[in-house]
Amino acid sequence: MCAYYDLGGEGIAYHDSDAKNNGSGGLNPADGTYLNQFRVDEGVDTSYTKVHDAIDNNPYNLVQPPENMLYVGWVVAGEWFNMTVDVQRTGVYTADLLYTSSGGGDISFEVNGKKLTRPVTVQPTYNAADPIAWRQMHHWGLMKGLIQVKLRKGVQVLTLHVLTNGHMNFAYLDFKPKSG
Repeated sequence: MCAYYDLGGEGIAYHDSDAKNNGSGGLNPADGTYLNQFRVDEGVDTSYTKVHDAIDNNPYNLVQPPENMLYVGWVVAGEWFNMTVDVQRTGVYTADLLYTSSGGGDISFEVNGKKLTRPVTVQPTYNAADPIAWRQMHHWGLMKGLIQVKLRKGVQVLTLHVLTNGHMNFAYLDFKPKSG
């Protein structure tokens, strides 16, 4: 779950281009609810899926996201965030990504501060048939097998870097042992 990135603040747990959370406290007004105020005082832009008014449950989705799922959004090139993971077994893993991307872009990953992947292209979820322009950022897709990596057993710090374009939202990475 990308929105549960590490604690520690700007430059330690993440880098965001501005100090404002454009989701929590911005788009989602601070009203005392958990979802609207999730990490409201941090720079990473977080929001959650909404199923009213055909926002995140629109007919242009490639996959249907769950309601009230937190995600990291409004990302631009140069931003990054850390996620501490506990790898149960050393092995080769594939990862699926639940995301949106109005224009596509490139991301990369590090583990424990060392390059884990080359740039990985995130496919756009843009659909010209959608008559509502802002909803292009709410066309959810699932990239299966986004990356294949070898991970060591134990606690690791995985860093997701946004390299180009941005205009993406990241809900989760689902790591699975490579079969066969």
